[in-house]
Amino acid sequence: MTDVVRLDAVSKVYGTGQGAVAALREVTAGIPQGSFTAVMGPSGSGKSTFLHCAAGLDSPSSGSVRLGGTELTGMDETRLTKLRRRRIGFVFQAFNLVPSLTVAENITLPLRLSGKRVDRAWFREIVSRVGLDGRTGHRPAQLSGGQQQRVAIARALVIRPEVVFGDEPTGALDTMTARDVLRLLREVVDGMGQTVVMVTHDPVAASYADTVLFLADGRIVDAMTAPTSDRVAERMTRLGAWA
Repeated sequence: MTDVVRLDAVSKVYGTGQGAVAALREVTAGIPQGSFTAVMGPSGSGKSTFLHCAAGLDSPSSGSVRLGGTELTGMDETRLTKLRRRRIGFVFQAFNLVPSLTVAENITLPLRLSGKRVDRAWFREIVSRVGLDGRTGHRPAQLSGGQQQRVAIARALVIRPEVVFGDEPTGALDTMTARDVLRLLREVVDGMGQTVVMVTHDPVAASYADTVLFLADGRIVDAMTAPTSDRVAERMTRLGAWA
């Protein structure tokens, strides 16, 4: 299976001299196309930095990050911004919707920013798949939290990205709503062939993934396939996450 994202010996250091902090230490990992990967670790383990470097939101201090056949390392911010708009989808804990725009306008915003036309058939398919039929004329304030996150997921998918990155995408949702969103992300992978990488602190959320990567002190220390919430929780306990 082809890796859609590849990190090789990636390190990220913040600050200089005695105040320098290593957030990532020579991390090597591949994210296979059409897979769902969860990234977990104790607070300060480097999981958010991992996501930011993999998604081109931050540049590593050393090492290589590739998206498909494109080397991201060394790109200037203008080129990275254009690449992210065209090839990467994002879903965050805060839904980051524009209050004054309708659901349809929020979903298609990345296309408008890139100067691309909206593929109406694709738009309708995404709206249907994320369960927003009949809601496209609403504004975010008229939606529940779960519906707003569905809008954010649709917005991430509308550009047909090579990978969707989620940073605690269920962190602001209640348990039942979170599970609905996780089932949707699972369906995005299984039904649409999408690639999803999700940072989470929740073992139940991680159990929806194909693979869980565990970080500690800036390094990948373990990986788990076919995860269950109990196995993930036990592994996190051994990492000292809830000591």
